[in-house]
Amino acid sequence: MIDVLDYVKLWMKRSIMQSALVSVEWLHSNLQLSGLVLLDATINKQIDEDSERIPDARFFDIKQKFSDIEATFPSTLPSALQFETEARTLGINNDSFIVVYDDKGIYSSARAWWLFKTFGFNNVAVLDGGLPEWKKQNFPIETYKEESIDKGNFTSSFQPELMTDFKGVNQFSKDDKTQILDARSSLRFQCLVDEPREGLRRGTIPNSKNLPYTELFDGNILKSKVQLLKIFDNLVEQTTRIVFSCGSGITACILALAATQCGYKNLVVYDGSWTEYGTLKP
Repeated sequence: MIDVLDYVKLWMKRSIMQSALVSVEWLHSNLQLSGLVLLDATINKQIDEDSERIPDARFFDIKQKFSDIEATFPSTLPSALQFETEARTLGINNDSFIVVYDDKGIYSSARAWWLFKTFGFNNVAVLDGGLPEWKKQNFPIETYKEESIDKGNFTSSFQPELMTDFKGVNQFSKDDKTQILDARSSLRFQCLVDEPREGLRRGTIPNSKNLPYTELFDGNILKSKVQLLKIFDNLVEQTTRIVFSCGSGITACILALAATQCGYKNLVVYDGSWTEYGTLKP
């Protein structure tokens, strides 16, 4: 029989799974929660003895481990087998509860969250405010160290409807029941400045609207549901399929995170985003 303490912990895990976000206060109080796996998804991070982390965090290497490094475009979706193998290496089990964060607040952590959902794992949440908010509250920090992690039993189950490609986004751009939202800055969306990626032309996907991801935050923290709903309701209808794009598929996932918090369904991320579209579209 399950004892009272284990029952309470199980209830807490199931309750928190109803949200795509957890607060730093919640995480600080539950670092020892059975089954919790904390992932540092900071992008382009070099791990050494001086690298900071929240205690016991494991490094989720988006660029080298959780992307197809042989692909033409950056941060391309890995295969189900690659994702499963790397997740097991991080000690992730099918009954784990994952909290993912990054060092910018909410940035690449949203991409890691969406990747888990894309491969059929929903027991995952983003740390609201990430490492900056954790440090702001003076919660403990440690440095990375060599450690042995028992291999997990994570099993991937690819959900293709959550990601789209060049062919798919061309179809979505012609569908009057679909709205494409672009997370890039307004200057990039309006083609007033060059793209940061050398050689990539300016432009926008036809019939897309602009929602710069920076508009979704109060400091490091995602805005309230009421505030987010007001933003989204000015751009889309609740019943509309929403496709999210950006520069290379990272910040598009921030829009997906915010839309999920608002209760929107039928959400899709354009994996290659403008880097792919601007390269392949004649």
